[in-house]
Amino acid sequence: MVERSKIADRKLQKTKIMKHLIPVLLAAAVLVGCDKQKAAIESNKEATQSAIDDQKKAVDAAAIEAKKQTDVDAAIDKAKIEEKQAAAQAQLDADKKKADALADFEKAKVDAAKK
Repeated sequence: MVERSKIADRKLQKTKIMKHLIPVLLAAAVLVGCDKQKAAIESNKEATQSAIDDQKKAVDAAAIEAKKQTDVDAAIDKAKIEEKQAAAQAQLDADKKKADALADFEKAKVDAAKK
């Protein structure tokens, strides 16, 4: 009977251990699952931040290129304006010389008519 009592005590101890061990194992599994989820979330966050950083770099590069192109366009526009100014000045100088020549011609005509 003592042996049966010892066997029963052992079974009872095993049952008690199992009652406590099962929830502990389940909690450990849940925690491991949570850690995996947290790791996946962290990995996703890092990937998102990396993509955003890449987009920022691309925006900065595009802005630098646009500024360079704007400077080139401004230089071209300035050259066109200066060219138009020079052409207009040349035309005005030619008109002035033409007016002077016409006036000199008219004076010479008047002088010739007097003689």
